[in-house]
Amino acid sequence: MQDHTSPSSLENAIALQKFGVGQPVRRKEDDTLVRGKGKYTDDFNLPRQTYAWIVRSSHAHGIIRGIDTSAAKAMPGVLGVWTGADLASANYGPYTCGLPLKSRDGTPLLQTNRTALMTDKVRYVGDPVAFVVAETLAQARDAGEAVVLDIDPLPAVTSAEEAAKPGAPQLYDHIPGNVALDYHYGDAAKVEAAFASAAHVTKLDITNTRVAVVAMEPRAALASYDKASERYTIQVPTQGVAGNRMNLAKNILKVPNEKVHLLTANVGGSFGMKNINYPEYLCILHAAKTLGRPVKWTDERSTSFLSDSHGRAGQIHGELALDDEGKFLAVKGPGLFWIVPILDSVTALIDTRLRTTQFVAEQTLTKDTVPVDVDAIIFWMVTDVRRAAHR
Repeated sequence: MQDHTSPSSLENAIALQKFGVGQPVRRKEDDTLVRGKGKYTDDFNLPRQTYAWIVRSSHAHGIIRGIDTSAAKAMPGVLGVWTGADLASANYGPYTCGLPLKSRDGTPLLQTNRTALMTDKVRYVGDPVAFVVAETLAQARDAGEAVVLDIDPLPAVTSAEEAAKPGAPQLYDHIPGNVALDYHYGDAAKVEAAFASAAHVTKLDITNTRVAVVAMEPRAALASYDKASERYTIQVPTQGVAGNRMNLAKNILKVPNEKVHLLTANVGGSFGMKNINYPEYLCILHAAKTLGRPVKWTDERSTSFLSDSHGRAGQIHGELALDDEGKFLAVKGPGLFWIVPILDSVTALIDTRLRTTQFVAEQTLTKDTVPVDVDAIIFWMVTDVRRAAHR
């Protein structure tokens, strides 16, 4: 009698051909996005929607002596103007790095505990100091330009090496030498022993260029607040809805998770940059609750360059020890990294854990285990991004 393949076996064979490892997976989103049918954050609107404009510092470093909002408040269509002092009374939480990183001496990473709007000093060009909400975007922009800032400029530097020098401008009194984290991984004693016995040592200085994402879709947000349920809602492009919602609720707004509804539709590029909560989001959530109306904010290219979290910006000195047959004996790679404008978990992860992972992974190039000694010193930087962009 001829054997027949059972229906279930046949279905399994077909499934393996269609869904097995290595089989191509057709993208489902292309037809929507390529035809211009996608829906990004700025495409969403709500009834009685208002518009926000962020007022930013034009100084890289300076002491805030005063912020005059009287003229802006009197302009047509303006519904409100807020400064850091106004937000302080709401008792919002600070912006911090969520990773439990420790320096080589065991002390935790030094947090700046930045607020959404600066009240004492500005520490980079584009630092937010106030924001305006008006009936139209044009009215909000005009009023924002009418806010008068009195800032005493202080010296600024544009590299980690300059920030590390004695006498360099200090951003925060509780962070001496501008060093937020002196991170170390590896076995320094084994590495030094390997280098001492090495027949050859090769050295290389590498500049990991500072980059700005410049995503196809600038950052944007649409915030609203329901008084009856005491629930915040924000439409915002992110790479992780659950994590950003939890951080926004627990650490910044200080409300239960269920009191925050965070929505993300199509995202026009992020590369890690949009995976954190930014000051602008808290600003418009505060305004939406205060005014009882939705508030939209959309960044522009110039201000996006100033306000988005930048990446990389590292000076790495790598050394490789080899025996007389060219076999790798050990590797070490101290590096300096500077953070502008915000030390977030994504940036800190890349500059510490992922650098370490890269070095450890490279051990597989050799048969035996290669001792590794990696340093990553992360600096808070006083910087003028306009100057840095032309270096």
